[in-house]
Amino acid sequence: MKMRTQFIALVLFVCTLASCSKESLEPANIIEAENAKEVEEELLGVVNNHRISIGQNVLEFSAVAYEFANEHNDYMISIGSINHDNFSSRASKISSQIGAELVAENVAKDYDNAVEAFQGWYNSSSHKKTMEGNFTHTAVSVKINESGNYYFTQIFFRQ
Repeated sequence: MKMRTQFIALVLFVCTLASCSKESLEPANIIEAENAKEVEEELLGVVNNHRISIGQNVLEFSAVAYEFANEHNDYMISIGSINHDNFSSRASKISSQIGAELVAENVAKDYDNAVEAFQGWYNSSSHKKTMEGNFTHTAVSVKINESGNYYFTQIFFRQ
């Protein structure tokens, strides 16, 4: 029994080290960037139209997820790169606030419009799986950095 417990602890430790979603401290001076509302609405429509075309449900908009997607875009802009930093914290907060059972996200950077961002996600098996997944709600944040480049965060969850 003791050997089994040690083995499980070792596996959990290795899995934690190998995680692709690192947790990090957020920079102290995050500036709130401007949202590209038309691009957000278009991307939500493109994702939902795709879901309908494959027999999936339309995702309902979530104001709570939108808040977290906006915060994550501001964070990514502040450090100048796309990532899933602090995802487990976002997912936990969403789950506790609205009872989400499963939370996922897609991020992207520098696409010129909603269709290009969708195509980038569609051409990635893991991002496509998320877009086509068994979710009920979503929010899309698209923000513009000082150079005029778009940052995209779409959060998905199931209630």
